[in-house]
Amino acid sequence: QVQLVESGGGSVQAGGSLRLSCVASDDTVRDACMGWFRQAPGKMREGVASIDSVGTTLYADSVEARFTISKDTAKKTLYLQMDRLKPDDSAMYYCAAGYRWCTGLLPTGFRNWGQGTQVTVFA
Repeated sequence: QVQLVESGGGSVQAGGSLRLSCVASDDTVRDACMGWFRQAPGKMREGVASIDSVGTTLYADSVEARFTISKDTAKKTLYLQMDRLKPDDSAMYYCAAGYRWCTGLLPTGFRNWGQGTQVTVFA
């Protein structure tokens, strides 16, 4: 199965930006639905954004117009550009691979997960 490795997390002041990356071990980024999820302590894992094999994107309402999901299939890499960050965005962020087409932002729609990268936004 595909291996997913995230990077790019860190600590940033509110209003700042971070870019997360997720490198895949095969061509899954090109062929499958890819997503970003996040989970804060004591909270459920929630979908942030997804992108399918033809580039159609979907965002959670809480990040719409602030976050941008993209991919570089030649580099087998998924990205999440996060702008105008808020303290509520603090969480562990996970990259995930699903099936050929995206069916929403529920974790059950994805079958392979990375280990996560921590994002902390301070006021």
